[in-house]
Amino acid sequence: MDFFYRSKPWYAGQFVRKIIPKIKVSEGAIPFLTTILNQHKTDLLAVLVRNVDKTFRETMVQLPTKDGQIDFDFMESFIAELEARYIAELEVYLTVTGLKDYTLTKEEEKALEDFNTLRWGKYKMGDLYERIDTQKLTYKAKDLPKEPIDNFILPCLTSSFQNQGLNYYAPTKDATVLSNVISIPSNSDVYRAYYQSRAFTVLSDAYAIRWKSDKNEILPNHYLFMVMCINKVTDLPIYSYKNKLGGWNVVKEKFIHLPEKDGKTDFEFMSTFISAIQKLIIKDVVLYADRKIGETKAIVAKKDC
Repeated sequence: MDFFYRSKPWYAGQFVRKIIPKIKVSEGAIPFLTTILNQHKTDLLAVLVRNVDKTFRETMVQLPTKDGQIDFDFMESFIAELEARYIAELEVYLTVTGLKDYTLTKEEEKALEDFNTLRWGKYKMGDLYERIDTQKLTYKAKDLPKEPIDNFILPCLTSSFQNQGLNYYAPTKDATVLSNVISIPSNSDVYRAYYQSRAFTVLSDAYAIRWKSDKNEILPNHYLFMVMCINKVTDLPIYSYKNKLGGWNVVKEKFIHLPEKDGKTDFEFMSTFISAIQKLIIKDVVLYADRKIGETKAIVAKKDC
């Protein structure tokens, strides 16, 4: 059970509740109120469904006040300052990584234009990739924390398709630490491959593969492109927990298509195409960050007046 703010029209199903304020609330203060409500999820989950409405109406919440009234101005400025902090961190990240520049180069524009007329080569997975052997861990997923704590800091790969399969943390001791590889579940409802850029280890019901040949340096953009091609044959609705795809012994026999040029895999196109896609996506993020910074400055200035 979670509380979410919906700013646009939407339909509530049988087990969904709409909560409409009886008093006027500014949109900027709503995230503050939503957070307060989410603090009471445990209490609401502890009662029968038929009693949820009654329990909610009787739930007492604490809100900031000023002069005997609910202080909505404080809520709004608090959320604005919090957003400003995260937006500032985002700005630094975009600048340091070079992602703030979303202008497409001529090569990137051409890659987007040429995508529909590409020449594709057919390759057997086992000829391109190899499964990586990893040290078997003694932990069970249910016994591991879902957030990094103490020495449990290494993300663990499982069959989950949420958060790219990395939902638990284990110590690095005795673990095989991997990065810059592709992960694939072997016992799941969804058999979606992911590019794993950061350090992790394999826990259960999944495995990692890497490019076999050392003739070409495989960069992150290459793997990001390849993952899309792999999912064309693994991430299919026909596969589920009841109708399993199988592990690497099955997947390595499947064929994928990669772009070709002059009879060879076109790594340059893959890298340029992904770079173009990243810029198209990051453009909205940069514009959003710029807009939020402007809005936050206006709210903070209003507070200081």
